[in-house]
Amino acid sequence: MFLRLVADSFGRRPRHKLLTGAALALGMAVATAALSVALDVGDRLAKEFRSLGANLLVTPLADSLPLEIGGVDYRPVNAGAYLPESDLPKLKAIFWHNNIVAFSPILDVQAQALPLKSDSWSDVLLIGTWAEHILTLPDSGTFRTGISQTNPWWRVEGRWFSENGPECVVGAALAKKHDIKVGDLLSIATGDVTKIPAPHKVTGVLSSGGPEENAVIVPLSYAQLLAGKPDKYRKLYVSALTKPEDAFAKRDPKSMPADEFERWSCSPYVSSIAYSIKQVLPGADVRVIRRVAEGEGAILTRVRMLLWLVTGAALLAAALAVGASSAASVIERRTEIGLMKALGAGSGTVGFLLAAEQLLLAFVGGGAGYALGIILARLLGEGIFGAAPEPSLIVFLVVIALATGVTLLGSAIPLRRASRYKPAPILRGE
Repeated sequence: MFLRLVADSFGRRPRHKLLTGAALALGMAVATAALSVALDVGDRLAKEFRSLGANLLVTPLADSLPLEIGGVDYRPVNAGAYLPESDLPKLKAIFWHNNIVAFSPILDVQAQALPLKSDSWSDVLLIGTWAEHILTLPDSGTFRTGISQTNPWWRVEGRWFSENGPECVVGAALAKKHDIKVGDLLSIATGDVTKIPAPHKVTGVLSSGGPEENAVIVPLSYAQLLAGKPDKYRKLYVSALTKPEDAFAKRDPKSMPADEFERWSCSPYVSSIAYSIKQVLPGADVRVIRRVAEGEGAILTRVRMLLWLVTGAALLAAALAVGASSAASVIERRTEIGLMKALGAGSGTVGFLLAAEQLLLAFVGGGAGYALGIILARLLGEGIFGAAPEPSLIVFLVVIALATGVTLLGSAIPLRRASRYKPAPILRGE
């Protein structure tokens, strides 16, 4: 009988039900879109932030003493010790191996270059690195990495060099100074320039906005050969997916109890990833590139805060709309409520009946809002990140719970007033 009363009452006064349902659906649609994007925004933004470049720098520990002021490391990267290239596959075997997006070793060599159109040698900085290197991993898998991924803002007119032949990329400033173009030949040597190997073919001209524009970039193996440092590199850029650092992340792990250290090491903070890298690269010092890491954290925090504020505003607007519609409905049904009480219904029964109607409306409006929100989230995701967030059962359950809470909160005052109506004055028309 009770369910039949609820269903019959729900079908009457469609205008109020439609207005309340529309307000709920719109509010829940915005909440669904914001929640879906907020849950997905961390990974999406982290991938987008990789365009800012590497956020970790690995150098030999013996290079210099620590010099950190205000959380910023001011140690120079100067000539000194070297690290073994053969240890690099270990980076894809650490706990956070899936978060390591790319890495590229660097070996700088002072050399001389002889452009095809010149008859005199010029001193140049030779930068040996991986361009698009396929690394064999300990589990027999492969990993494609290189400077083109850790430094994606480097623009090459032409293409990167191949590691299988005598090829190189020339910085834009150096190319302009010596009138070097793609396809030209460039002789590179160190020491005795009378004994030079075969000239290198220039496959591209690099624009980086940095000192690399006055350098020649060659495969790491060739730089190692010229420097007489086989299997060695001077520094390593690492690009890793991380989460913003909070106060807990900035604590010294050496002073943490065992349980806190485990929680810290199992969170993808840039500092905890740096710690894991240091464990597998003996003799290495891993520094956080603070400009990149802190910039990521600040932007991500603000974006998430904006999404939560939008969600809160949508829920508040939906609660106000539900409250106004519920109050109007209670006023229109005063006679019906008075008659129910005159026939013996108690205040609790009347309030429960009206609340059941509102809950049924919350389920319908919440479901419709979730469907609309998924469409809105898809549009936002594709427009901002180029990929739509996937529908989530957790978000659906949260949206239904929010719709229920908003409906009960908005209807609380009108329902309380309805439960206090006296039947006699209502039936007398007062």
